[in-house]
Amino acid sequence: MADPKILLINNNSEITTYLKAKMAAQGQASISFFAEHNGPAGIETFKTTAFDLVIIKLDMPYFDAAETVAQLRKVDPDVVIIALIEQDDPVLIKTNLQLGIYDFISLPIDDRKLDFLVKKGIDLHTMSLAHRKLQHSIREQNLSLQKQNTLLAKRIEDSTKNLTRLYEDLRSTYMRTIRALAQAIDARDHYTHSHSQNVAKYATLISEEMHLSAKDIELIREACELHDLGKIGIQDNILIKPAELNKEEWELMKRHPLTGAQILEPLTFLHGVIELIRQHHEHFDGSGYPDGLKGEEISLGARIIHLADAYEAMTSARSYRKIPLTKEAAVREIEKHNGTQFDPKVVECFLRIVDKI
Repeated sequence: MADPKILLINNNSEITTYLKAKMAAQGQASISFFAEHNGPAGIETFKTTAFDLVIIKLDMPYFDAAETVAQLRKVDPDVVIIALIEQDDPVLIKTNLQLGIYDFISLPIDDRKLDFLVKKGIDLHTMSLAHRKLQHSIREQNLSLQKQNTLLAKRIEDSTKNLTRLYEDLRSTYMRTIRALAQAIDARDHYTHSHSQNVAKYATLISEEMHLSAKDIELIREACELHDLGKIGIQDNILIKPAELNKEEWELMKRHPLTGAQILEPLTFLHGVIELIRQHHEHFDGSGYPDGLKGEEISLGARIIHLADAYEAMTSARSYRKIPLTKEAAVREIEKHNGTQFDPKVVECFLRIVDKI
């Protein structure tokens, strides 16, 4: 892997010298710095070199932040941008977040925050590129599969077994790739490591207690493994925030079921899984998201996953709650929200098997 490259668009030579020195002092001497004094020059440099991170000083004369960000994203849609600001200004931050800036550092620079954001920004850019390559690979493989199906249709009687094997192999390859990506997302925060596997275990026990078919149980298990895939689009400073999310951060967090469904949409064989992922935060009384479904409008599998997900979250440590609830306290919470957040039929079965967990 090539050494990381950072583009600094900044008209203050002291800041440029300071940033280079701090990167070296923090053991990041391998990072290559490119500095430009204004937006147009920075954009031209960005067009000729692949950068992992861009740092922009917002208060430069004649600097158009919206145009600069738009031009950078035109070259690299996955570009990660950190902005330097004179002081924390909620209005300025909100406006520039909407433009697509990843995060902000106020002056004077907090060295620990700088080090954290540089590392996380480079990691996010690497993950975004991998995700885009994965999508491209999926599209190419789908096109390849369609062409193969056209040829196989001409000799379907002789090729049924081979076609079935090809489909299963391709499906298996897709699933391994997607599972690996989902596990990587869980691992972004050590508190959520193995979260999806635990949710799958609890949901499977509930499904078996409800006497669902083997096919339906397998569908639910697969959806559990992938249910948080959409969190790939959520910034680390929100995902692992050690305090309660504010309104804007919560709105971003609430997008992850829809984002996960959109990522998997090209995989037509995962239609059932996609529906469960989209609905796994819907509430029985209609107060959930993203669509506000209620009661029987919500797939039974999604109602099961929602309870299993809630129980696993309550009984595990999180960045915002270091001490997990006891099993007894978590069960009381589920009983408290029986009929509102959770389906009474699912709760009834859960209470019968909770001691097996």
